[in-house]
Amino acid sequence: MLGRSALSRTGSFRPENLGQNALVMIGNLCFTLFVIGVLIFTIIAATYEPEDPLFHPSTKITTFLTSTSNATFKSDNTVVKTGEDFMRPNETAVAAFINITDVENPTPDATECEGGVNQPIDCSDPDVFHLLMRAAIEFFRDIHFYRFGKPVRGSNESTCDMAWRFRPKEGKTASFYKDYRTFVISRSENCTLSILGIGDYHSGLKARKKKRNQKPGFQKQEPAATLPVVGEFVNDSLPVVESESSFSQGKYLIYTGGGDRCKSMNHYLWSFLCALGEAQYLNRTLVMDLSLCLSSIYTNSNGDVEGKDFRLYFDFEHLKESASVLDQAQFWSDWNMWQKKDGLSLYLVEDFRITPMRLAQSNDALIMRKFGSVEPDNYWYRVCEGETESVVQRPWHLIWKSKRLMDIVSGIASRLNWDFDSVHVVRGEKVKNRELWPNLDRDTSPDALLSSLQEKIEDGRNLYIATNEHDTSFFDPLKDKYSTHFLDDYKDLWDEKSDWYLETTKLVDGAPVEFDGYMRISVDTEVFLRGNKQIETFNDLTSDCKDGMNACSTAAS
Repeated sequence: MLGRSALSRTGSFRPENLGQNALVMIGNLCFTLFVIGVLIFTIIAATYEPEDPLFHPSTKITTFLTSTSNATFKSDNTVVKTGEDFMRPNETAVAAFINITDVENPTPDATECEGGVNQPIDCSDPDVFHLLMRAAIEFFRDIHFYRFGKPVRGSNESTCDMAWRFRPKEGKTASFYKDYRTFVISRSENCTLSILGIGDYHSGLKARKKKRNQKPGFQKQEPAATLPVVGEFVNDSLPVVESESSFSQGKYLIYTGGGDRCKSMNHYLWSFLCALGEAQYLNRTLVMDLSLCLSSIYTNSNGDVEGKDFRLYFDFEHLKESASVLDQAQFWSDWNMWQKKDGLSLYLVEDFRITPMRLAQSNDALIMRKFGSVEPDNYWYRVCEGETESVVQRPWHLIWKSKRLMDIVSGIASRLNWDFDSVHVVRGEKVKNRELWPNLDRDTSPDALLSSLQEKIEDGRNLYIATNEHDTSFFDPLKDKYSTHFLDDYKDLWDEKSDWYLETTKLVDGAPVEFDGYMRISVDTEVFLRGNKQIETFNDLTSDCKDGMNACSTAAS
């Protein structure tokens, strides 16, 4: 029996069965390789951490907004991307600009002229309105006009102030801009009106703020989509709960503590938008601290600076109109007043792993997320990692840059008539580190810049140089070929006599406001981005990588 069993077991290896066995072995081997491949792919997918698209150029942002990538990122001291960077101009709205042929050509009425030559200019006269519109369109040839406000009397009897909404003809951003200027008008003996002069940017202060019940001006059509309008009067006062009843019926979310304070602005916004996204998911009002800590990477003192107002950097007016938010100080004042009386309950959450989905059924008046002291588990953005990332979306469209800072950008571009080219020259500490950037110093020298730019920018052009090189005389050799401009050439737009300074000091109860390092980087970058031609350091001037040796990628900017 044993012999027969042995023979039966080895019978399958007889010569006539070898072909069949070979096919079975090959099939088993292929299946094994398939299983191993699936296992390797699963491990890679589970551990892969892609680069954070937050720091990619704007062309990458659409992909970023719809991705479910890992929620962590590396710190960066560049300007943070905000909602308007993700927007694209509405083609219909952009095309609906006002042509000079759309405006009537005023004709004087000689029968009504007698004795009127020396009379004050009537700014409400339709003929005056038409004259001013035509003069603006003819004078500012590098912008498109979309709306003219009704003129109002200026500082004397021969001036009118008029406002308008516009975009540069070569504009790449989704924003509209507002300017208001003074027009000096004369009347000849036959009552013909003519423009003697047009004031500087924002000179027509009396036309700045639209008055109640003011008749509409002139426009072709209302823009189809809501876009930022830089230059409008900013109302970023703090929202107030109207009554005890309204407060007691509300539901609130607050984040406290954690390790996000005094980090880079990118880090701050990444965490703040996580909190705002959770509040929207839970249909709750976000209680936010408007007092920021500015990281040392943006300060002249190289130390962190507390007490910076959120409204100095971001558009709080847009945020409060688009989302439900309350200032932390105002909230706690109301809470302490009515919490016990109205029996308002608080639910404390001290573990970031408790997801928003688990909190969705909570009926407590206030959910408080309290973060500890151990980094990185005490970062707010940890709440939005893992399974939460596909459920809670960061509402980027709610965060826009400060319109006051953007008005400085508009002021600089307007003084250049919105017709300039720009170059971004990175030097600073990087040129000293030849191990990481061996060619940067040489490639950004004046001689190298002249050589690189001669094929890209025409002689005689206005050239805005955005740079971290403190000594701008370094670029003097470029003046032989270009009309060079730097950020500090426009200090009057943020000095103590400027509109920006007067308005921002009101936000902080009259305390002095510094035009700090982050503001400088933000304005410098935004002016650069409005150049007709834009020349980048790491894309156009040097072969070095933005992040150092062997760190180049297609995402580098």
